[in-house]
Amino acid sequence: MIRYSLMCELAHEFEGWFRNSGDFDKQCALRLVTCPHCGSGDIHKRLMAPSVSTSRAKEARKQEAAGPVSEAAPAVSESSSAPAPVVSAETAVAVQQASAMLAANPAYREMLESLKTIRRKVIESSENVGSNFAEEARKIHYGEAEERNIYGQTSPQDARDLLDEGISVLPLPELPDDKN
Repeated sequence: MIRYSLMCELAHEFEGWFRNSGDFDKQCALRLVTCPHCGSGDIHKRLMAPSVSTSRAKEARKQEAAGPVSEAAPAVSESSSAPAPVVSAETAVAVQQASAMLAANPAYREMLESLKTIRRKVIESSENVGSNFAEEARKIHYGEAEERNIYGQTSPQDARDLLDEGISVLPLPELPDDKN
C-alpha cells in the first residue's frame, strides 16, 4: 500500500491509500478520488518525504496499526458459520480512510443511500431462492414455475448464460455495510 499526501484544487489537504501508483492514476482518471472536504475531483499528489524504514519507525508503525485492526475487524453474526476474513493492518487503515472520505462527501452519501433504498425495495418485493437462482430463473422464463420476482446467488458464468438465453438478470449492488 502507498500513502499519498493529496490536495484538491481548493488547497484542502488529505491523505489517500492506494495499492500502487497506477491504481491512484486510474482512480483519479475515473474521478473516484475526491476531496473529503469539498467533493472536488481535481486532485493531485503533494510532495512527500520518502518513508525510510528504520527499526524504530517499523515499531512505531506496528503500534499505530495495531489499534485500527481490532476496530476494523469484520463482525460475523453468531448464526454465521463462516470465519471472519483476515485483514492486514494496511488494508484496515486504508478501508477506514476510504470510508471516512466517502462519508464526508455528500454526493457519495446520497448515492449510497439511494443504492440502499433500491436494494431494500428489491429484497422486500422478491423471493430469496438462494443458490438455486439460475435454475429458478430458467423455470420462470420457460413457464415451468409461477412468474414472480426472485433474487439469490449464482456464479458469473451462470449469469452470463442466463443473459445469453434472453433471461434478464441484474446484480444487486454490494454495499460497504454488507462487509461489516
